Amino acid sequence: MMTTPLSFLYVSTELDTWETTTPEPDQDEICERCGYRRLDSEYYGWLRHRMEVAKQARERGRLAAAQYQELRGRFNAVHFWATAHFGEASLLAAVKALDPKAYQPPRVQDWEPTPQPEPVPAAMHLFPAHGDWRFTENVSPEAVAQVDAIRDQALSLGWTEATLYQNRGHLCFPTGDAYGLVCFLHGGCVIGEVTVRSIEVISSHGSRLRHYNRDVQQPWIRRDQPERTSAVSDISPRLPVCNRQEST
Repeated sequence: MMTTPLSFLYVSTELDTWETTTPEPDQDEICERCGYRRLDSEYYGWLRHRMEVAKQARERGRLAAAQYQELRGRFNAVHFWATAHFGEASLLAAVKALDPKAYQPPRVQDWEPTPQPEPVPAAMHLFPAHGDWRFTENVSPEAVAQVDAIRDQALSLGWTEATLYQNRGHLCFPTGDAYGLVCFLHGGCVIGEVTVRSIEVISSHGSRLRHYNRDVQQPWIRRDQPERTSAVSDISPRLPVCNRQEST
Protein backbone atom coordinates (compact mmCIF):
# COMPACT_ATOMS: atom_id res chain seq x y z
CA MET A 1 0.00 0.00 0.00
CA MET A 2 1.39 3.38 -1.08
CA THR A 3 1.60 6.06 1.59
CA THR A 4 0.63 9.70 1.08
CA PRO A 5 3.66 11.52 -0.34
CA LEU A 6 5.36 13.89 2.04
CA SER A 7 6.62 16.08 -0.80
CA PHE A 8 5.23 17.31 -4.09
CA LEU A 9 7.09 17.66 -7.37
CA TYR A 10 6.25 20.39 -9.85
CA VAL A 11 7.42 19.76 -13.42
CA SER A 12 7.44 22.26 -16.27
CA THR A 13 6.71 21.51 -19.91
CA GLU A 14 10.49 21.80 -20.43
CA LEU A 15 11.12 19.20 -17.67
CA ASP A 16 12.48 21.68 -15.15
CA THR A 17 11.47 20.68 -11.61
CA TRP A 18 11.08 22.00 -8.11
CA GLU A 19 10.01 20.05 -5.03
CA THR A 20 8.09 21.33 -2.03
CA THR A 21 6.27 20.05 1.06
CA THR A 22 3.68 22.83 0.84
CA PRO A 23 1.86 22.54 -2.46
CA GLU A 24 0.22 25.48 -4.16
CA PRO A 25 -3.59 25.77 -3.89
CA ASP A 26 -3.90 25.20 -7.64
CA GLN A 27 -2.45 22.23 -9.47
CA ASP A 28 -0.64 24.50 -11.93
CA GLU A 29 1.97 27.14 -11.18
CA ILE A 30 2.82 29.70 -13.88
CA CYS A 31 6.19 31.30 -14.47
CA GLU A 32 7.26 33.72 -17.18
CA ARG A 33 8.73 31.14 -19.57
CA CYS A 34 6.82 27.91 -18.94
CA GLY A 35 4.00 26.38 -16.96
CA TYR A 36 4.62 24.00 -14.03
CA ARG A 37 2.14 21.32 -12.97
CA ARG A 38 2.11 19.26 -9.82
CA LEU A 39 3.16 15.80 -10.96
CA ASP A 40 0.59 13.01 -10.94
CA SER A 41 0.34 9.75 -12.90
CA GLU A 42 -1.57 11.30 -15.78
CA TYR A 43 0.86 14.21 -16.18
CA TYR A 44 3.72 11.70 -16.04
CA GLY A 45 2.10 9.81 -18.93
CA TRP A 46 1.92 12.99 -21.02
CA LEU A 47 5.57 13.84 -20.29
CA ARG A 48 6.58 10.31 -21.28
CA HIS A 49 4.68 10.71 -24.56
CA ARG A 50 6.58 13.94 -25.19
CA MET A 51 9.85 12.06 -24.73
CA GLU A 52 8.76 9.49 -27.34
CA VAL A 53 8.13 12.36 -29.77
CA ALA A 54 11.57 13.82 -28.99
CA LYS A 55 13.19 10.41 -29.57
CA GLN A 56 11.56 10.15 -33.02
CA ALA A 57 12.74 13.68 -33.84
CA ARG A 58 16.31 12.74 -32.91
CA GLU A 59 16.18 9.59 -35.07
CA ARG A 60 14.99 11.68 -38.03
CA GLY A 61 17.71 14.26 -37.53
CA ARG A 62 15.33 17.04 -36.47
CA LEU A 63 16.66 17.22 -32.89
CA ALA A 64 20.34 17.40 -31.99
CA ALA A 65 21.68 14.44 -30.01
CA ALA A 66 22.97 16.74 -27.25
CA GLN A 67 19.53 18.32 -26.83
CA TYR A 68 17.89 14.91 -26.67
CA GLN A 69 20.34 13.66 -24.05
CA GLU A 70 19.66 16.73 -21.90
CA LEU A 71 15.89 16.12 -22.07
CA ARG A 72 16.42 12.43 -21.38
CA GLY A 73 18.44 13.20 -18.25
CA ARG A 74 15.72 15.53 -16.96
CA PHE A 75 12.97 13.01 -17.66
CA ASN A 76 14.86 10.18 -15.94
CA ALA A 77 14.94 12.26 -12.73
CA VAL A 78 11.18 12.77 -13.01
CA HIS A 79 10.69 9.06 -13.71
CA PHE A 80 12.60 7.95 -10.58
CA TRP A 81 10.65 10.38 -8.39
CA ALA A 82 7.30 9.29 -9.86
CA THR A 83 8.11 5.58 -9.46
CA ALA A 84 9.03 6.08 -5.82
CA HIS A 85 5.89 8.08 -5.01
CA PHE A 86 3.17 6.60 -7.24
CA GLY A 87 4.38 3.09 -8.02
CA GLU A 88 5.24 1.55 -11.39
CA ALA A 89 1.81 -0.07 -11.86
CA SER A 90 0.02 3.27 -11.51
CA LEU A 91 2.34 4.90 -14.02
CA LEU A 92 1.99 2.13 -16.60
CA ALA A 93 -1.81 2.30 -16.33
CA ALA A 94 -1.71 6.06 -16.86
CA VAL A 95 0.54 5.69 -19.93
CA LYS A 96 -1.87 3.18 -21.50
CA ALA A 97 -4.95 5.29 -20.74
CA LEU A 98 -3.49 8.57 -21.97
CA ASP A 99 -4.97 10.30 -25.01
CA PRO A 100 -2.24 12.84 -25.94
CA LYS A 101 -4.59 14.87 -28.14
CA ALA A 102 -7.20 15.25 -25.40
CA TYR A 103 -4.82 15.96 -22.51
CA GLN A 104 -4.49 19.64 -21.60
CA PRO A 105 -0.92 20.45 -20.48
CA PRO A 106 -0.15 23.46 -18.30
CA ARG A 107 -0.54 26.69 -20.22
CA VAL A 108 2.14 29.34 -20.42
CA GLN A 109 0.82 32.76 -19.35
CA ASP A 110 2.09 36.05 -18.05
CA TRP A 111 1.06 37.15 -14.58
CA GLU A 112 -0.66 40.20 -16.05
CA PRO A 113 -1.46 39.53 -19.70
CA THR A 114 -0.93 42.60 -21.87
CA PRO A 115 -3.15 42.97 -24.94
CA GLN A 116 -1.02 42.71 -28.06
CA PRO A 117 -1.89 44.91 -31.04
CA GLU A 118 -2.68 43.11 -34.24
CA PRO A 119 0.27 43.16 -36.63
CA VAL A 120 -0.08 45.64 -39.46
CA PRO A 121 0.82 44.06 -42.79
CA ALA A 122 3.68 45.83 -44.55
CA ALA A 123 2.63 47.85 -47.57
CA MET A 124 3.69 46.30 -50.86
CA HIS A 125 6.50 48.17 -52.61
CA LEU A 126 5.24 49.67 -55.88
CA PHE A 127 7.33 51.96 -58.07
CA PRO A 128 5.90 53.76 -59.91
CA ALA A 129 2.92 53.85 -57.57
CA HIS A 130 0.50 54.65 -60.38
CA GLY A 131 0.08 53.72 -64.00
CA ASP A 132 -0.95 50.77 -66.11
CA TRP A 133 1.85 48.21 -65.67
CA ARG A 134 1.47 44.62 -66.79
CA PHE A 135 4.10 43.13 -64.45
CA THR A 136 5.15 43.82 -60.86
CA GLU A 137 8.19 42.16 -59.28
CA ASN A 138 7.85 41.44 -55.56
CA VAL A 139 10.68 42.85 -53.45
CA SER A 140 11.37 42.40 -49.75
CA PRO A 141 11.40 45.19 -47.15
CA GLU A 142 15.08 44.32 -46.52
CA ALA A 143 15.89 45.01 -50.19
CA VAL A 144 14.13 48.39 -50.03
CA ALA A 145 16.03 49.23 -46.83
CA GLN A 146 19.35 48.48 -48.52
CA VAL A 147 18.54 50.82 -51.39
CA ASP A 148 17.36 53.48 -48.93
CA ALA A 149 20.78 53.30 -47.26
CA ILE A 150 22.66 54.29 -50.46
CA ARG A 151 19.92 56.43 -52.04
CA ASP A 152 21.43 59.85 -51.37
CA GLN A 153 24.89 58.75 -52.51
CA ALA A 154 23.51 57.21 -55.70
CA LEU A 155 21.34 60.24 -56.56
CA SER A 156 24.36 62.50 -56.14
CA LEU A 157 26.20 60.36 -58.72
CA GLY A 158 23.45 60.71 -61.32
CA TRP A 159 21.22 57.74 -60.57
CA THR A 160 17.46 58.27 -60.59
CA GLU A 161 14.84 56.86 -58.26
CA ALA A 162 13.53 54.75 -61.15
CA THR A 163 16.91 53.08 -61.70
CA LEU A 164 17.03 52.34 -57.96
CA TYR A 165 13.46 51.48 -56.98
CA GLN A 166 11.40 50.58 -60.06
CA ASN A 167 9.78 47.14 -59.80
CA ARG A 168 7.04 47.47 -62.43
CA GLY A 169 7.33 47.05 -66.17
CA HIS A 170 5.61 46.08 -69.38
CA LEU A 171 7.85 43.02 -69.73
CA CYS A 172 8.35 40.25 -67.19
CA PHE A 173 11.39 40.64 -64.90
CA PRO A 174 14.26 40.58 -65.76
CA THR A 175 13.40 41.20 -69.42
CA GLY A 176 14.00 44.75 -70.56
CA ASP A 177 15.82 47.52 -68.75
CA ALA A 178 12.96 49.03 -66.74
CA TYR A 179 13.64 47.25 -63.46
CA GLY A 180 15.70 48.96 -60.79
CA LEU A 181 18.39 47.84 -58.39
CA VAL A 182 15.89 46.78 -55.70
CA CYS A 183 14.68 43.88 -57.85
CA PHE A 184 18.13 42.28 -57.89
CA LEU A 185 18.62 42.22 -54.10
CA HIS A 186 17.24 38.77 -53.29
CA GLY A 187 18.58 35.57 -51.77
CA GLY A 188 20.91 37.35 -49.35
CA CYS A 189 22.45 39.72 -51.91
CA VAL A 190 23.97 42.94 -50.56
CA ILE A 191 25.09 46.21 -52.13
CA GLY A 192 28.79 46.80 -52.69
CA GLU A 193 30.54 49.64 -54.51
CA VAL A 194 28.41 52.51 -55.82
CA THR A 195 29.74 54.40 -58.86
CA VAL A 196 28.36 56.66 -61.57
CA ARG A 197 28.05 53.83 -64.10
CA SER A 198 27.19 50.83 -61.93
CA ILE A 199 26.32 49.50 -58.48
CA GLU A 200 27.93 46.28 -57.29
CA VAL A 201 25.67 43.44 -56.11
CA ILE A 202 27.37 40.77 -53.96
CA SER A 203 25.62 37.42 -53.63
CA SER A 204 25.53 35.30 -50.47
CA HIS A 205 28.18 33.07 -52.09
CA GLY A 206 30.55 35.99 -52.67
CA SER A 207 30.10 36.36 -56.43
CA ARG A 208 29.97 39.96 -57.68
CA LEU A 209 27.68 41.34 -60.36
CA ARG A 210 26.96 44.90 -61.48
CA HIS A 211 23.71 46.73 -62.02
CA TYR A 212 24.36 49.33 -64.70
CA ASN A 213 22.94 52.83 -64.85
CA ARG A 214 20.91 52.95 -68.04
CA ASP A 215 20.80 56.75 -67.99
CA VAL A 216 24.55 57.34 -68.46
CA GLN A 217 26.94 56.57 -71.28
CA GLN A 218 28.49 53.11 -70.99
CA PRO A 219 31.76 52.25 -72.77
CA TRP A 220 30.21 49.55 -74.93
CA ILE A 221 27.19 51.63 -76.04
CA ARG A 222 27.52 54.19 -78.86
CA ARG A 223 24.74 56.73 -78.98
CA ASP A 224 23.81 59.45 -81.48
CA GLN A 225 25.79 57.85 -84.32
CA PRO A 226 25.50 59.69 -87.67
CA GLU A 227 23.30 57.98 -90.22
CA ARG A 228 25.31 56.07 -92.79
CA THR A 229 24.65 56.70 -96.51
CA SER A 230 25.43 54.64 -99.54
CA ALA A 231 29.14 54.42 -100.34
CA VAL A 232 28.43 54.58 -104.08
CA SER A 233 26.60 57.87 -103.81
CA ASP A 234 29.52 59.32 -101.84
CA ILE A 235 32.30 58.50 -104.32
CA SER A 236 30.68 58.03 -107.72
CA PRO A 237 29.39 60.96 -109.79
CA ARG A 238 25.94 60.65 -111.25
CA LEU A 239 26.16 59.91 -114.99
CA PRO A 240 23.79 61.71 -117.33
CA VAL A 241 21.20 59.64 -119.08
CA CYS A 242 21.80 59.55 -122.80
CA ASN A 243 19.71 58.16 -125.61
CA ARG A 244 21.68 56.45 -128.34
CA GLN A 245 20.21 56.95 -131.80
CA GLU A 246 20.17 53.89 -134.04
CA SER A 247 21.94 54.41 -137.42
CA THR A 248 19.95 53.75 -140.54
